[in-house]
Amino acid sequence: MRVQQRSSPFRAALGQWVAGPDPQENLRRVERDVVAAAAEGAELLVLPEASMLGFAHDPRPLAEPLDGPWASRVRQLARAHGLLVVVGMFRPAGDGRVHNTVLATDGRDVEAHYDKVHLYDAFGTRESDRTAPGERLVTFEALGTRIGLATCYDVRFADQFTALGRAGAELVCLPTAWADGPRKAEQWRLLVRARAMDSQAFVLGCDQALDGQAGASFGVGASLVAGPLGEVLAEAGSGPQLLVAGLDLDQVRQTRARVPILG
Repeated sequence: MRVQQRSSPFRAALGQWVAGPDPQENLRRVERDVVAAAAEGAELLVLPEASMLGFAHDPRPLAEPLDGPWASRVRQLARAHGLLVVVGMFRPAGDGRVHNTVLATDGRDVEAHYDKVHLYDAFGTRESDRTAPGERLVTFEALGTRIGLATCYDVRFADQFTALGRAGAELVCLPTAWADGPRKAEQWRLLVRARAMDSQAFVLGCDQALDGQAGASFGVGASLVAGPLGEVLAEAGSGPQLLVAGLDLDQVRQTRARVPILG
């Protein structure tokens, strides 16, 4: 049954922080943001890529299936606080590698997951050594709209976001761990805004925070919400932060009616 199209604005939250080596400690960070987002009146919480375990650590020994204890606890938190939670985790791929997975759940009626299609084999890094690529794009219905999923390096591939828009996604959740480097923060902001225009949708890019204590940071912060015309509606700084923004889906529908590039 198709979800009735939403006509009223709602609030979404992005939880920006640094994932460490302990999945249980990272779950406590998830819980903290779930509680805080619910207190802010949000209906959707997007958390970073690799929230389960930071990229500085090999995910293969600690990866869990979708019905494992880590994801099950996320479902419990989402259900208890009435939120749709979108979060990055790792699950076994079956070939000795893992899938870099985005889980979306409200702990009740909504359950979807996306395995990262475009792996970060760039800038001297080979994510594919540890990670198997996903094979399909994902959209699902929740909150009276259709939501698309993508993660991190996917943001460099415009066709993925155009495809999500054509599939009806009115917002795209983009958990990310955007490795720091020369002009990387500038690229991140530009790409999120461009992909919002490609999909004619809201794009909620939630990055890991910049870790000033680490030798190489897997996040620059700067989580942001971009609207369907590429405008920045809310943007975080570089440190840990809960970013909250209002989303009016009528803006998506008006943009697509006036500039019909997805047909």
